This record gives sequence, structure tokens and C-alpha cells, in this order.
Amino acid sequence: MVIVRHGQSQWNLENRFTGEVDIPLTSQGREEARAAGEKLRKIDFNAAFTSLLVRAEETLQIILTEIGQTHIPVIRDHALNERNYGQLQGLNKSEVAATYGEEQVVLWRRSYDAIPPGGESLKDTFARVIPYYELAIEPLVINGENILIVAHGNSLRALMMHLEAISAEQIAHIDLPTGIPRMYRMEKDLKIKEAVYL
Repeated sequence: MVIVRHGQSQWNLENRFTGEVDIPLTSQGREEARAAGEKLRKIDFNAAFTSLLVRAEETLQIILTEIGQTHIPVIRDHALNERNYGQLQGLNKSEVAATYGEEQVVLWRRSYDAIPPGGESLKDTFARVIPYYELAIEPLVINGENILIVAHGNSLRALMMHLEAISAEQIAHIDLPTGIPRMYRMEKDLKIKEAVYL
């Protein structure tokens, strides 16, 4: 199973809180997606999963085109969407830090259970990502299928917590880079043999 955070979006570039706002990739983001595809050419995927947001969908389509696998089933679901940043969505992170303090912004962005005003915590995101993963994706992995998941920084951090038994304290220090595939080699019982960035 391979997870990939979408390539750089326009609001990543502008240092804005994006959340569930539907923002496209930049030219660099499309290049990151192509580079991710180059690293995945030797894997034959059985299915791909992504969110309902265009930056993840576009990243996935570029990867599938790059590896010549546009024919595989693609399943899109809201459960894999980025966490909702509520009233912070669209705001510049530096300006928010100037208003609320750097420490508070780091808490909102990195902690497990801090909730931005009107938004979701990582804990909330975990509560929708993991049941969906267990229902829709895990059975395919158990069946020996190769699965590609292209989603977002926080929905994938939640999945990493689940897969790698990462604690709420440890996850605060993990930031998934854009466009860099993370590959899991798993046993039939879902025990992870290897987890590496490609």
C-alpha cells in the first residue's frame, strides 16, 4: 500500500490554511505528482482511493498517467478529505500567528485534539478516516491487492497513526511532505514489514 500527500497547492504556496476549500495544484505541485509517479512505475496497483478535493484528484490522475495505469478503479470519498480548519480557512498562517500567537497556531496545526475555531481536530479527522479505511481499504490489502491512496496532510497523518501505532504526542512532530510516496509492505494479518519514503 502506498500513500501520497497531494502535490503543492496554490494555498500551500501562499502559506494559507486550506482545509476543505477546493484549491488547485501549482505547476510545482503537478511536477511533484509526476515525480511521485516516476517512483511508482514498478508497482502494479489494483485500485486507488482519493478525496473529493481537486488537488488530491489531480495528483492521483497525474500519477496514474505517469505509471500507465489510468484504467484501475478510482474510489473517491469525503472521508479522505483534508481536515476542516473552520474560520482559519483561507487565512495566511503568519497573520494568524500574529493574531493568536505562534504557540496556538502550532497547537491547531500539529496537536491531536486541539480544535481550530469552527473546524476539526486531528482526532475528529481520525474518527472519519479510520472507519472508512477499515471498511473500504483494509479488506483489499488483506486480499493481497496493491492500493494507492492520494489524500491530504492530516487525513494521511491520521492513517499513519493507525498503521504505525504513532501516539498522539508523537504525531505532533510528523509532517507529511507533499508528493513523496510512503510505501507499506504488509503481511496478510496487516502487520507492517516495512514503511519507507520512496
